[in-house]
Amino acid sequence: METLSREIRLAHRPIGLPRESNFELAEVRIPEPRKEEVLVRNIYMSVDPYMRGRMIDRPSYVPPFQIGEPLAGACVGQVVASKSAMFQAGDYVSGAQGWREYYVSEGAALTKIDPHLAPIQTYLGALGMPGMTAYVGLLYIGLPKAGETVFVSAASGAVGAVVCQIAKIKDCRVIGSAGSREKVAWLMNEARIDGAFNYKEAGDLVAEVGKHCPNGIDVYYENVGGKHLEASLEHMNLFGRMVICGMISQYNSVEPEPGPRNLFYVTTKRLTVRGFIVSDHLDRRAQFLKDMSQWIAEGKIKWRETIVAGIENAPKAFIALFKGENFGKMLVKIGPDPAV
Repeated sequence: METLSREIRLAHRPIGLPRESNFELAEVRIPEPRKEEVLVRNIYMSVDPYMRGRMIDRPSYVPPFQIGEPLAGACVGQVVASKSAMFQAGDYVSGAQGWREYYVSEGAALTKIDPHLAPIQTYLGALGMPGMTAYVGLLYIGLPKAGETVFVSAASGAVGAVVCQIAKIKDCRVIGSAGSREKVAWLMNEARIDGAFNYKEAGDLVAEVGKHCPNGIDVYYENVGGKHLEASLEHMNLFGRMVICGMISQYNSVEPEPGPRNLFYVTTKRLTVRGFIVSDHLDRRAQFLKDMSQWIAEGKIKWRETIVAGIENAPKAFIALFKGENFGKMLVKIGPDPAV
């Protein structure tokens, strides 16, 4: 029998900050799985800032979303019917067919997950793409050494919070910026970093960064761009490393943003500035899962989640990312989780 499912499609390409009218909710019928296929019921899906770039019709490292077609993204769910030798009904899996309630997939496109290691939505956060982004970017590009100062922008976010805590595990001095007093308090009291500040209350960002990093910055993990990048350049130490993960402050810009006025510090301070995409580093996934699983079991990694209920509310959750309304990983709960 066919399965009735709802999905979110891209109705119009956003200009500036996305609006709910850029999306549409559609109802479709999902066929029974064929040989080597499985039918999956999504339980959680992820919304991530990078998805904004896929809403623009331009060449990039991932193809753009198409008008009238369902969006896609990381998701976790449960197999409800299987004709694959790799999976049985009841297995929990992660995939890339978010923004919908049900989908049929070939087994090779799915990864079985262990609901006993951590709540299943953790595979969209600390044990998923955000966690691996933090892990790869900090350890293999930032190359932190014990005693060095690591500054992280958007430090309470899904990526930034993990960066902060891995840096502490590696015996670094860690400073983070966040967008509210509550987030700053969490960074200090739960993530237990060395210093944090609310950038919205900092009148002079250059001075604020300098106050928290009196001995300069050795590694800057960039998630925000704009004024954060300028302030960090001002305080980078000689031969410092700048890990360019994202620049969320510019994702909705209609016109190109001005470049950093002090970019010449890259030369005079002999800085290494490197951007990266986590999908280029999938060969490190096994080691990431091993290390992260151990740190979680030891209580060394903590996280926060903002969970929005209902597939129909996925556009609201996505838009909220750019307003700073999420605390930690933003998730959409699509259906009930039998494991809870």
